[in-house]
Amino acid sequence: MSIEINNESGVDVDEAALQRLATFALDQLHVHPDAELAILVVDEAAMEQLHLQWMDEPGPTDVLSFPMDELRPGTDEFQTPAGLLGDIVLCPQVAIAQAETAGHSPMDEMLMLTTHGLLHLLGFDHAEPDEEKEMFGIQREILAGFSVDERRSR
Repeated sequence: MSIEINNESGVDVDEAALQRLATFALDQLHVHPDAELAILVVDEAAMEQLHLQWMDEPGPTDVLSFPMDELRPGTDEFQTPAGLLGDIVLCPQVAIAQAETAGHSPMDEMLMLTTHGLLHLLGFDHAEPDEEKEMFGIQREILAGFSVDERRSR
């Protein structure tokens, strides 16, 4: 897996954990090991600019996804072809505020947002109730599996 992480936010983020999560999630979703993913961590001003430019919505948001090759998840029998997954853009300042409201750590929020962004890159959405149920169910499964995997590797 080629996962490039670039932190331009000025906030200390556990980039190794984001990379481990992305690798775990892509493996769980049967994405080819030669697929490429970029994760960009930006400050609120940069995120607000992207949010306005691409979503026509004011203010910073927590995560944006920019798919490239429109790859979809594979299966046990058929792996996704190699290609460019795209970019996930995270805003840790927004994640920190959301984590406080949700009652968990900022890193847990960043891991959740990374998973969420990755699922969007693979074509999942949550505009309709059935789509939301599927996407958030997969998101929970990945995060739970990653948590178990992280505890095993310690």
